Amino acid sequence: MGYPILDPIAAAIVGFMVTRMGWNFGWDALHDLMDRAVDDVEVQAIRQTLIDTPGISNVHDVRTRKMGDMIVVDAHLEVDADLSVEQGHDIAVAARNRVLQRHRVINMMTHVDPYKRPDRDHEAPRLPDSGSSGGV
Repeated sequence: MGYPILDPIAAAIVGFMVTRMGWNFGWDALHDLMDRAVDDVEVQAIRQTLIDTPGISNVHDVRTRKMGDMIVVDAHLEVDADLSVEQGHDIAVAARNRVLQRHRVINMMTHVDPYKRPDRDHEAPRLPDSGSSGGV
C-alpha cells in the first residue's frame, strides 16, 4: 500500500495478541493444576441444593476445590439428633446424590452432625460401659 511502517505495526499487534492468548492459556492451566475453591455463586448453589434436601436442618463448613473442570466438595450436614444412624446416613446419601446430579461435582464427602431442636428436651444417650470392671 506504499506505507512501509504498517508492516511492523501489524506484526507488533499480532505478536501482542499471540502473547496475550498464550499468557491466558498458561494462567488457566496453572490454576487447574493447583487446588483452588470455586466461586461463591457456585458454592451457594451447592449449599442451597443441600439445604433443600428433606431431613437436613442446616449446612456448614462447605469446602470446595477444583479438579480440572470438576469440583470436589466437603460439607457438614445437620440432621435431627433423634434420628438413627441409618436414617442420618440415608439423608446424607440423598443429599450427595442430589448434588452430583445437579452440579459439576465429581465427588462429595459428607459429615453428619446432630441438630438438637430447641423445642425438644434432649438428654444424653446412655453409652455402654467401657469394659472396666473395678480397677487394674
